[in-house]
Amino acid sequence: MLHTRANARHHPHDDAPETSEAFRRLAELPPGRRRDAVRDEIVEAWLPMAERIAGRFRSRGESLDDLRQVAALGLVKAVDRYDPGRGNAFESYAVPTITGEIKRHFRDHMWTLHVPRRVQDLRKRVRFAQQELSRTVSGRGPTVAEIAEKAHLSEEDARIGLEALESSATLSLDAELPGSEEAHRLVDALGSPDPALDTVVDREAVRPRLAALPERERAILYMRFFGDMTQSRIAEQLGISQMHVSRLITRSCDRLRDQVMRDMP
Repeated sequence: MLHTRANARHHPHDDAPETSEAFRRLAELPPGRRRDAVRDEIVEAWLPMAERIAGRFRSRGESLDDLRQVAALGLVKAVDRYDPGRGNAFESYAVPTITGEIKRHFRDHMWTLHVPRRVQDLRKRVRFAQQELSRTVSGRGPTVAEIAEKAHLSEEDARIGLEALESSATLSLDAELPGSEEAHRLVDALGSPDPALDTVVDREAVRPRLAALPERERAILYMRFFGDMTQSRIAEQLGISQMHVSRLITRSCDRLRDQVMRDMP
């Protein structure tokens, strides 16, 4: 059984066990069940330290249980990669390894949208500045100017960092709009492409070609498509056959279409 009591001379934390002998045995054992047992014993001994590190990140929007699992994964990686022959204490290698694994988890899983590296850096600097100022400023939260000065940033960059600090996750489109009395969802407030815009483009493209048509053909197209008249009524009004009206409409539309398509880039 490993000793879990801290050795104050070597380990400054109460959850740092003395495992030098176990690591020596681990390095000497060949792959197999005995080596796996020693490895698991070391991981179990250092697990309280990993959970303590996970607790430092508990206020960043991720559940503590998930953070503990990520920290445990980092601990396993540290145990597997640690080389006692280099003479460094395991703790000095494990702490940055576990911390890096947790930070990687936040970077890869907590940002729903891709955020530029610069904004992520501003977010981190602002958060550290807030934590430092919270120890010296009492009775209120630090101002933007105080955060900017502490983080050595402009106030504009400090505001960007503050916004990013509260924006690591997106809002569901099914979320209710704040202040809505009829339970409207966010998706109900979003715009959508207006099909009338395509009509505007088409009309502007056809306008000069339409004006160049012979007067009778132009009048027929106006009555059919703008006056919503049937071909029989147009024929009756102009004193021609319905078949002739149909041929004129078809010929005029084909001519307009060919002219518009020919002039397109």
